[in-house]
Amino acid sequence: MIKIPLIRKLSGIFLIIMIVLLVNLFWYHHVQASVSEQQTEEYCLKCHSDPDLDMTLPNGEVLSLFVDSAKLPTSVHSSKGIECEACHTNITTYPHPPIDYQTTRELSRTYYSACQKCHPDNYSRTQDSMHARAAEVGNLNAPVCTDCHGSHYIQPPDQPRTLIPATCGNCHTQEFTIYQSSIHGNALEQESNPDVPVCTTCHGVHNIQDPRTQQFRVNEPDLCAACHANQTMMSKYGLSADVYSLYNLSWHGVNVSIYQARWINVQHTSAVCTDCHGIHNILKPDAPNSTVNPNNLLVTCQKCHPGVGSNWIGAWTGHYKVSLQRTPFLFYVDSFYKFFAPLILWICGIYVALQFIRFTVDRVRRSL
Repeated sequence: MIKIPLIRKLSGIFLIIMIVLLVNLFWYHHVQASVSEQQTEEYCLKCHSDPDLDMTLPNGEVLSLFVDSAKLPTSVHSSKGIECEACHTNITTYPHPPIDYQTTRELSRTYYSACQKCHPDNYSRTQDSMHARAAEVGNLNAPVCTDCHGSHYIQPPDQPRTLIPATCGNCHTQEFTIYQSSIHGNALEQESNPDVPVCTTCHGVHNIQDPRTQQFRVNEPDLCAACHANQTMMSKYGLSADVYSLYNLSWHGVNVSIYQARWINVQHTSAVCTDCHGIHNILKPDAPNSTVNPNNLLVTCQKCHPGVGSNWIGAWTGHYKVSLQRTPFLFYVDSFYKFFAPLILWICGIYVALQFIRFTVDRVRRSL
């Protein structure tokens, strides 16, 4: 009788101890999860926030190891709790393992593969790009992820949108300079126009292809049509959205469409948009230096048609439909033939029908 209360008391004490242990266990994990987001970052910044921290690589290059603690929290990674060890997977504590890289470029090209863990699709696309192929043949300066996006202070790549051509301009300086003075580049930088194309609009983002290939060339009209056949967009700027459909009806467009459908990799010389308007140096048609300015158009045409005279460009409608307002002479000629050609065909048809009837009647008469 004495043992039963004792057993009950011990059971109660054991139960209380178990409850306390379970509460402490869950409370401990909760506290750990809430502070761990910035724990590694703070630990690394104890040393790496020193602006004078650097090291000399075997080739003599000085590698800065400084990370700005004020800028780091603005990174898209830091705000999501993605910390140092996510990329520096071989560094878990101090002292760090020795660095075997001979140059800063070798280090960059090794570390950028860490992007694959979180961005596998975009990483795979870069492996099929012009940049990756350039690296394969020995150009180790071909850009990798961190060259365009940065390393520690990664921001949204299109904010502001002017950042896109500026980033490409780090390597493609001549093209960037020319683009800045073009109708597209000027509208982007001076007006922050959201509709004008930037580098990635035409060349793609991660899967950038060689623009010198025949395939890229025959696809150019479709590329330009993404904007210039958009009625809503073109109406904002008083431009014709018929350029693509009219180009496809021209000899140039018909020829290109045949090659695009059947021989996409076969070299041909039919004019595409950039042959006349330029590539990065596109200007307004009425600009003095524009390749399609009426004063310069003959020279532009003579690149493919040497020896043609000034009458060659007389019937050029500028990708606009023939109309009484813009091209009255062509409008009347076009209207005449729209009436005259069907009339002749109808007369010929009636003549043939009458001849057939006469032949049939004569044959019946001779048989009687």
